[in-house]
Amino acid sequence: MVDVTGLAILGSTGSIGRQALDVVRALPDELRVSALACGSNVDELQAQLVEHRPAAVWADAPPPGWSPPQHAPAELAPLEELAVRDDVDVVLVATTGLAGLAPTLAALRAGKKVAIANKEVLVVAGAEVRRALAEGAPAGAELRPVDSEHSAIWQCLWGERPEAVAQLTLTASGGAFRDLDADDLARVTPEQALAHPTWSMGRKVTVDSATLFNKGLEAIEARWLFDVPLSRIEIVQHRESVVHSLVRFVDGSVKAQLGEPDMRLPIQCALTYPERRPARHVAPLDLASTGRLHFEPVDHERFPALALALEAGRREDGSAAALSGADEAAVAHFLAGRLGFTEIATLLGSALDAHEPVDEEDIDAVLAAEAWGRGFVDRAVARPGPAAEGRGGLSEGPGA
Repeated sequence: MVDVTGLAILGSTGSIGRQALDVVRALPDELRVSALACGSNVDELQAQLVEHRPAAVWADAPPPGWSPPQHAPAELAPLEELAVRDDVDVVLVATTGLAGLAPTLAALRAGKKVAIANKEVLVVAGAEVRRALAEGAPAGAELRPVDSEHSAIWQCLWGERPEAVAQLTLTASGGAFRDLDADDLARVTPEQALAHPTWSMGRKVTVDSATLFNKGLEAIEARWLFDVPLSRIEIVQHRESVVHSLVRFVDGSVKAQLGEPDMRLPIQCALTYPERRPARHVAPLDLASTGRLHFEPVDHERFPALALALEAGRREDGSAAALSGADEAAVAHFLAGRLGFTEIATLLGSALDAHEPVDEEDIDAVLAAEAWGRGFVDRAVARPGPAAEGRGGLSEGPGA
């Protein structure tokens, strides 16, 4: 008899959350929804409550007076309480931004399995997450990656000794604009940036994929997930998105994980580990039909946001947190039409130059750095005059 795994899905109405529920539908005898949480999309949440009937629910910004429907009753509980419930075995953190930080830490310290699909949590607070994981490990805590690239590395590392790992290689599709020149990039619209050639993702991560900032965040995530320094993590462009990532070992051999570019595969892997279950919702990979696989270096000159993210991560002084906050604000301004596409990287560079180092082991300091980054960009965009004026020379620090 197969044990049933109780799930808390935080961010259930987003792209990852909805695809996770597809996995639940495909494995009804093995996965049970114990708790659901969303931001403000309570219409979709209510439909999920009716279908899955969890015991607990949370909406971060519901309309006044909202409560779960009577025909699908569920206890209202904050995110941290959902994450540590007795009927929850695995917590899927699929929120955006830092909303997922507190429940991630609470779940790990309580000995839960955490399937992490939130970049900001690890980029901003990776050291704190590792501490929480160590605290909860005796009670069974695990950190399971959900992003396709990190899931690929994780799978390649199963059964391997840490000292045998020489290098991690993340693959990048190149985003929506991998073939555009600099002039064309300057004219990119939000609608164009949201049209990813391969993956179906949320708005923020899709824009980050287009600037390649996302790939820098993924390298920082990998550093915390797998305890490998950034100097041993490389990025290569791979248009087909079939090889999701690779691991090179000290003897020169390389493992790669391949699969159809469908997020339900790494989600299912994280929810059912250590078992592999049939993926009834995804067609098997047909390499003969795929034909050729291409790999090439990333063009850092056309996509400077990637180099900025990697530099921030290498500094290990809170710069990654500050740049994560700056990007959060810059992407929002771009999507609202207040900022040009290439100006995102311009502002990120200014923020990195202006940031004052903090102790990366101090959770309060890195959270303050993240907030400073958002404020830095908001103030820069609010200034009158041409979009780029004054940004390269801004020098205000976190205390300004």
